[in-house]
Amino acid sequence: MRVLLTGVSGTGKSSLVKELRRRGYTAFDADDDGFTAPLPDDTWAWQIEPIRSLFDQYGDQLVFFAGCSDEQSAFDFDFKVLLTAPVELILDRLRLRTTNPFGKAQAERDRVLADMEWVLPLLRESADLVIETTRPTNDVADTVIDAVVSGGGLTRRK
Repeated sequence: MRVLLTGVSGTGKSSLVKELRRRGYTAFDADDDGFTAPLPDDTWAWQIEPIRSLFDQYGDQLVFFAGCSDEQSAFDFDFKVLLTAPVELILDRLRLRTTNPFGKAQAERDRVLADMEWVLPLLRESADLVIETTRPTNDVADTVIDAVVSGGGLTRRK
């Protein structure tokens, strides 16, 4: 089973991946795990073939994959989780985070705000589950696991 964890920058995708890994689940972050590449317009895109190879490697096992890119439509995810947060919280997270430099520049924050205007409605439309990440990451992980693993009748696999 392939589970997409998506949302605009600053919604907690990377933190959720870390928590899922801590609990023993197979989880990847498109940015942190090297599945993105820069484009000439200073944006980033998913590397489709390496991601397909990754999914092939895990066969039918449960795999969580976090990211947000136009290329996510090239994959047939079994379950899509949209992470959201209020604008003020996202901007604070971008300003304060130390694990990723994206969002420090005003132009990058403006891009996130624009994404919230036009990308977020598209993501919401295709999501199986929408979670606001204003609560602790472990609570968000509980909700995701309950919806995907417990609710779907899957057993935990690593």
